[in-house]
Amino acid sequence: MIIGSMTPQQLKQYLDAGDPVVVIDVRNPWELEISQMAFARLIVLDELPERMDEIPKDQMVVLVCRSGGRSQMAGDFLATQGWDPQRLFNLEGGILGWARDVDPSLPAFY
Repeated sequence: MIIGSMTPQQLKQYLDAGDPVVVIDVRNPWELEISQMAFARLIVLDELPERMDEIPKDQMVVLVCRSGGRSQMAGDFLATQGWDPQRLFNLEGGILGWARDVDPSLPAFY
């Protein structure tokens, strides 16, 4: 299944508008020590099968990792488990893209 993608600027627009969007960070805990989005919920990719029930099926869900690979896998997995692929989005460029395009206070590389 193919999930959608969202640019960092699009995600910022949704957040600024107060639109209901759930952001799931699938990185490892040690990565949060380097860079994190305060509004994102951490569900490590390896824990996703056991923690799927924490992710709503009735809202837009944006998945984030370092640069987009793991979050794409997470979204594809959720789509195969019954989530509507039209409600799942991979953040283009991951948190590094977010740092580059939206929040320059975060490291743009690690």
